[in-house]
Amino acid sequence: MSDTKNTLNNPIYPIMIAIGIAHLINDTMQSVVPAMFPLLERDLGLSFTELGIISFVLNMFSSTLQPVVGFVSDKKPMPYALPIGMMSSFVGLLMLVLTEQYWLILVAVLFLGFGSAIFHPEGSRVSFMSAGNKRGLAQSIYQVGGNSGQALAPLISAFILDVYGQHGAAIVLLLTAIGIAILLKISRWYMQQLEAEKLSKQKKKILISSLPPLTKKQVGIALTLLLVIIFARSFYTTNITNFYVFYLMDHYDMNIRMGQVFIFIFMAFGVIGTFFGGSLSDRIGRKNVIILSVVGPLPFCLLLPYMSVWVALIFLIIIGTLIMISFSVTVVYAQELVPTKIGTMAGLTTGFAFGMGAIGAVVIGFLLDYIGIENTIKIVSVLPIMLVVAFFLPKDKVEKAA
Repeated sequence: MSDTKNTLNNPIYPIMIAIGIAHLINDTMQSVVPAMFPLLERDLGLSFTELGIISFVLNMFSSTLQPVVGFVSDKKPMPYALPIGMMSSFVGLLMLVLTEQYWLILVAVLFLGFGSAIFHPEGSRVSFMSAGNKRGLAQSIYQVGGNSGQALAPLISAFILDVYGQHGAAIVLLLTAIGIAILLKISRWYMQQLEAEKLSKQKKKILISSLPPLTKKQVGIALTLLLVIIFARSFYTTNITNFYVFYLMDHYDMNIRMGQVFIFIFMAFGVIGTFFGGSLSDRIGRKNVIILSVVGPLPFCLLLPYMSVWVALIFLIIIGTLIMISFSVTVVYAQELVPTKIGTMAGLTTGFAFGMGAIGAVVIGFLLDYIGIENTIKIVSVLPIMLVVAFFLPKDKVEKAA
């Protein structure tokens, strides 16, 4: 019995790190799409609305499928779905490299969205299985991988796509092959874990929640509040990562390369925030970290459009660090609200984030076309006010180290 307890409580760091690296590769492939936006707008003459539709198709398809994949994997885990999902993304990226027709770009992002939909719930499950008593840390390592992949997008745009054009995205295909190999190894470990559970007649792992007992109604309200937070955060960060570069070019007369460096800095500090957020939540509680991610960046979000260029860079650093500090924490918080549905909650929260990013891309693209860049950025800067609903979330207990 003690061996079983030790196995459950001890983190398995090699798997934690490996799934984080796979997440980095997966999200690097996804991030190639928004990284291509300045290029597609310049070379193919696409409107902001058409760019928004590309992002919508990618993220909404993934968003819709993720909770379904999570629900199915809660009933029947699918270890080898992970490399299969990345193979789908490989096909999508290859199509993206080879085509210059708009409708084929949309088909390509469907393959990318399908791969992402499979990867995220199952990847989150692997992170949970390897976490032991370090759930916040494990989820942070997993999310840091993904956010790092997304942060590479502006660098890919500035130093690869801007130099080699659309075909420069082929470089990412090499990373994809590495990712498939890593996921094959992880899938074998995943399968061994499932077989070990069967042999020992253990029930599948169920999360021990740090939240107090809640009624179904209270859980429903808490989940709704959490989704409002994810909506506002996703909508706002989509605006920065996909379209703020156009504001930098228009308002501050920047070139594409320098503008993408600004976006990279925002996203890089978001990675730092994500990493520290998970481990911090293990110490001070999930709700406290979520509130910190609301109160900290709010004034900077509101003032960002009115700052000079170098003050704006400082604000981007602060916003990126603080608004993303709760990224992994919201996933763990949702899992603790419904501790018997680990995959479903991971799929719901990450899928909803993708979906809101998808809707945000279309809405922001439409606004950019019809009311202009400056007015759109000012309107979106007010959106983080919605994050204050975090104060109404149920308070969790802080686990004390043994």
